[in-house]
Amino acid sequence: MALSFLDLRHTVAKPGYNRWLIPPAALAVHLCIGQAYATSVYKTALVAHFDASLTAVGVVFSIAIVMLGASAAVMGTWVDRAGPRRAMFTAACFWASGFLVGALGIAAGQLWLVYLGYGFIGGIGLGIGYISPVSTLIKWFPDRPGLATGMAIMGFGGGALVASPLSRRLLALYDPDGDPASGSAVALLFVTLGVAYFLVMMLGVFTVRVPPPGWRPAGSAPAAERTAAPRGVSAASAIRTPQFWLLWTVLFCNVTAGIGILEQAGPMIGDFFRSGGSTSVSATEAAGFVGLLSMFNMAGRFVWSSTSDFVGRKPTYVGYLGVGMAAYVLLALFGDASTAFFVALAALIISFYGGGFATVPAYLRDLFGTHQVGAIHGRLLTAWSAAGIAGPLIVNRFLDARGEPGALVAADYRPALFTMVGVLAVGFAANLLIRPVAERHHVADAGPRVTDPSPAT
Repeated sequence: MALSFLDLRHTVAKPGYNRWLIPPAALAVHLCIGQAYATSVYKTALVAHFDASLTAVGVVFSIAIVMLGASAAVMGTWVDRAGPRRAMFTAACFWASGFLVGALGIAAGQLWLVYLGYGFIGGIGLGIGYISPVSTLIKWFPDRPGLATGMAIMGFGGGALVASPLSRRLLALYDPDGDPASGSAVALLFVTLGVAYFLVMMLGVFTVRVPPPGWRPAGSAPAAERTAAPRGVSAASAIRTPQFWLLWTVLFCNVTAGIGILEQAGPMIGDFFRSGGSTSVSATEAAGFVGLLSMFNMAGRFVWSSTSDFVGRKPTYVGYLGVGMAAYVLLALFGDASTAFFVALAALIISFYGGGFATVPAYLRDLFGTHQVGAIHGRLLTAWSAAGIAGPLIVNRFLDARGEPGALVAADYRPALFTMVGVLAVGFAANLLIRPVAERHHVADAGPRVTDPSPAT
């Protein structure tokens, strides 16, 4: 068959294959699907083109994130069974098709087609693409799973750093007059991105490999991995354990707190330094602040997840949630003291937000082994979908009750920020309750099991 090269048996690496080619292969996928964080670039143009509200257009992004979690949960077992190459190819097809159907909807003036294309179809590509490299990376890097997943998943956080300037340049090229109501520039942008992202993701598809049975990195020390008998936990069994739901709660709380700030970042910095009806923060400075948060979102995914290889997953999440609570309290009480202090606290919080995403696959590996870690990860990402609704809802509800946009001040944010402290406290307690998985959930010959869920050097 023409697509037989996608079969798992054709993906097994030959002797001498360099495992350091796997992170770039995963990064090729995650950088492309990370475009989801850059939807604000053309959001105003879509509002003008469809003569719709910000909420109506914002539903496109919401559908995409919900489908990310749903497709990752439903397709997780298939991803593990089919292998990374077929999964990454499938993700590329859905992601590119989503852009093309969305472009058709823009050209035809049918917003529902954008919902169907970028939101529903593209969201399926998001979910499959997000989890497809995870179990492969962990198998290639049993000695440094946090480092490996951090290198790839940081691409999702940094995708907007590539997509935002690229999209702005293409929009200016396709519509020199800058008429957003025409919509033609955004339609052409969608076509261009769909084709370009498909080609880039194909680089990952052709590069990715799985290690042969019994492979171990040269010079690796089993003691450093805290391994025991070659056993693991199936995805079906994992969701019946308290450890899964405790970790689900941890991820939900960490993401809810972070995404609440991320979604409101631009207006927030202006509101914190508003006095007498005017703010001392310019629109350019606010945009720069949003870009800076994207950088810390990306860097946190690599730095903190790599650190977890040395200090352990549980202590790392103690930092995310415990230090995060302190940062939120300081932001609420003293965030308006200086812009430098505000930016530093917000950057730290967002780095924990990104780090939480990148560390959780390694945490899952420590608890459940590598047997079906991709499928388990997919089910866990439903916490992201739930947090993507809860975080902005908490912040926006409090702000709506305090006043009108453009007239808010730092004190108006305090109820929302203190609520996030409570959310993080719930996650902090859930993390402390996580213990090794009971023996009855393990299956034989399912890959290495780590006996200590939070190893320390």
